[in-house]
Amino acid sequence: MTTTETRSPELSVVNAQARGDKLAGKVAFVTGGTRGIGAAISRSLANQGASVAAGSTKSGDAADALLQDLQREHPDAQFTLHTGNVGSADDCRRTVKEVIDRHGRLDILVNNAGITADGKLLGMSDDDWQKVIDVDLSGAFYMSRAALEHMLERGTGRVVNVSSVVGEMGNIGQANYAAAKAGLFGLTKTLAKECAATLAKAGKLGDDALGVTVNTVTPGFIATDMLASVPEKVLDGVRKQIPVGRLGKPEEIARVVHFLCADASSYITGQVWSVNGGLYV
Repeated sequence: MTTTETRSPELSVVNAQARGDKLAGKVAFVTGGTRGIGAAISRSLANQGASVAAGSTKSGDAADALLQDLQREHPDAQFTLHTGNVGSADDCRRTVKEVIDRHGRLDILVNNAGITADGKLLGMSDDDWQKVIDVDLSGAFYMSRAALEHMLERGTGRVVNVSSVVGEMGNIGQANYAAAKAGLFGLTKTLAKECAATLAKAGKLGDDALGVTVNTVTPGFIATDMLASVPEKVLDGVRKQIPVGRLGKPEEIARVVHFLCADASSYITGQVWSVNGGLYV
């Protein structure tokens, strides 16, 4: 099932992928960067001038097609695919090293990869609990640790974690997912403070310093494949709870991500940015 939304003229303008140079010369690594919100983020960063390394659990036609589209649209940039399991610390170290080896640097990390394995508490298996925590929370830690070693040495970098409104408000049948996504809030705030303290100790902070920032974006209910199995009747009920009356678009999340990745956003760190149509305020 695919979800469809009626688009107003104003919304069509919002969904247009704006072009600019806010990230010209930057290299970004987007985990889960070939589908859904991740693909929209990859496109948005590329549209602002970044070269993009897209992470995926495996290669395939969809991933290859995305990279080919990006390369055709942005011939002066470089686009690469890196496969692995973000729930594995070894894979995270390997893929970050691959990105730096291929591109020569790493300026931006977007921890977008995530999975679900839904079930109510009493029926949730140990494996379903652990695999969601491993990917959705531990994966962000492993990736950030590997990337921040490089960024802190250079004195500049951006990390953006993609959480969820479910981490803020909870959701029946998603104890594992809610716990993992809520955990990203504490991880974000702690890493933001640690990065600033490390740079200050090294004498790399100042009025003109770009610094290393860590922030989180929390999407609400977004029209992606993750909602494809949700019955339309249920989605209608969800829409009624959202003040703006519709599901979000992946591009609307991507716009906030590329804003936080820009040099001009260097005074924003340790923050949680909600993009949920007013569902949770």
